[in-house]
Amino acid sequence: MQKKLYMIVLISMFWTLSPNTALSSKPNKRIIMLDAMQAETLRSIKKLKMPGFDPPYFISYEMKDNESHHIRTRYGAVYKSSQDRSRRMRVEIRVGSYQFDNIGSKKDEFGFSHSSGFRAPTSGPIDDNPGSLRNSLWLITDEAYKAALKAYLKRKSKQVTEVKEDKEINSFTQEKASTFIGPYRPLKFQKTRWKQVLREASALFRSHPYIFDSYITMNANKETRYFVNSEGSRIVTEDLLYNVSLHAVTRAPDGMLLSAQKTLYAQEETRLLKKNLLVKNIQTLIENLEQLRKAPLLEPYTGPAILDGDATGVLFHEVIGHRLEGERQLDDQEGKTYKGQIDKQIIPSFLSVIDDPTKKYINNEALNGAYHFDDEGVAAQRVMLIEQGVLKNFLLSRTPVEGFAKSNGHGRSSASQNPRARMANTIVESNRTVPFPELKNMLIQEVIKQGKPYGLIIKNIIGGSTHTSTWGYQAYKGIPEMVYRVFPDGREELVRGVEIVGTPIASINKIIATSDQISIFNGYCGAESGYIPVSAVAPDVLMTEIELQRTRKEAEKGPVLPSPWTIASKKNKPLHPQSTPKK
Repeated sequence: MQKKLYMIVLISMFWTLSPNTALSSKPNKRIIMLDAMQAETLRSIKKLKMPGFDPPYFISYEMKDNESHHIRTRYGAVYKSSQDRSRRMRVEIRVGSYQFDNIGSKKDEFGFSHSSGFRAPTSGPIDDNPGSLRNSLWLITDEAYKAALKAYLKRKSKQVTEVKEDKEINSFTQEKASTFIGPYRPLKFQKTRWKQVLREASALFRSHPYIFDSYITMNANKETRYFVNSEGSRIVTEDLLYNVSLHAVTRAPDGMLLSAQKTLYAQEETRLLKKNLLVKNIQTLIENLEQLRKAPLLEPYTGPAILDGDATGVLFHEVIGHRLEGERQLDDQEGKTYKGQIDKQIIPSFLSVIDDPTKKYINNEALNGAYHFDDEGVAAQRVMLIEQGVLKNFLLSRTPVEGFAKSNGHGRSSASQNPRARMANTIVESNRTVPFPELKNMLIQEVIKQGKPYGLIIKNIIGGSTHTSTWGYQAYKGIPEMVYRVFPDGREELVRGVEIVGTPIASINKIIATSDQISIFNGYCGAESGYIPVSAVAPDVLMTEIELQRTRKEAEKGPVLPSPWTIASKKNKPLHPQSTPKK
């Protein structure tokens, strides 16, 4: 499967760990809806049973209540302004036992599928009407139970005809019930002010005629998550999400399409709603595009390079993180790169990799992947994945992996998908660090040692993707925005038109040193269980070898006529002068 990590970012406003927080009348309605969900859970677990068939041994309900606002501006005008409210539900039914049920631990034609007891989210009432909610849950529970029975019987029948090659693993982990009611947080959104600030910010691109298209999007989102299960878990959490994304597009003289983007985020609306902040970042984006238009094309390259912290974080996310997700160790369609490698060295011994969703900030910067409970109701946990180069653990959901019988709180999903083990805050640590200037000198020495004409410094990674399946190449791709050639005399030259490619294990094991500074990459990752917020924290790294290939060439001509803004500015006249009535 292909996994993608995007730079378009939404950052959560995180809650206070205080289940005793005083609640107003509005948050009390949350408890009413949670009680309704729990009542239906108890009724189903006690009474749901078809004659002659097994009853469910486990039921969970999840409802995600989303309230959102969206604004898009271009050329100084609002192009879209909308708001939305919806509630979506998901039910999981398991028949059999924790040892063997309708879903199982090994992915097959029945496991991890909607037909085996998971139902796709169904719309719920946006009114706080417990009776309507229970009726909706009753209908999808009935459908899910029948599907679960069908899958369970099919799995049992396969035991008669199939030889088991692997050690038997339980179908589902047993976990303690969790209770958490997070504080109520209203979604603050100054619509009129946002429109004015974004109009003025988007108008800044008009004075740069080589940028033929640009836009700014702003999103404010609140997600209230309700979760209950038959084990007794009761959870309510609230996330507030704010982001502003800047986009601009131009063409180089040879016709190559060049785009640049920057996503700004904040935990509070007031930290983001600042015109000066937007102006500063727009100016940087414009300067980058102006330099890229003049930059020469880089030919395909293999040789030493420095990846900045952003690029390193994406590299480890794609190359290491996805291959340590628990379900991939069970799926015969996966490459299982690190299966059976526990306590063996898999990367350089001076590097360690941790995934820690409990960490909300690093250097006063919020981490996108932080949370208190995963989407299976299990408390988030710090996990040492690789310690000094040695593999110690996997990312685990409630689907057991050989040698690991408990979840470590990494079962995650978007509203429309089934939870499975995913990354959160992936942190790369090093005990072989030097100041960046020294790291650059080491790059130059490596260039001379290898007899290369130059090395590279790769910055501003936009995103990446990887393949982990057996039917695809075990490879990854990274998309950098700014790449610099570094010559033996120390000179740097910006180049364009390349992307990072490579094979997973070989790439990581060519790291020989890191800087003493770190960068934080916040974004969204898309894989089998949907798009979820993630962070990658890493230092700059020096690699003895990296491979870059040419990006797809698009040599189209730009617009035939100049922008009307350009004509107006040359004549020093407004684009739409006011007409003067004749006397």
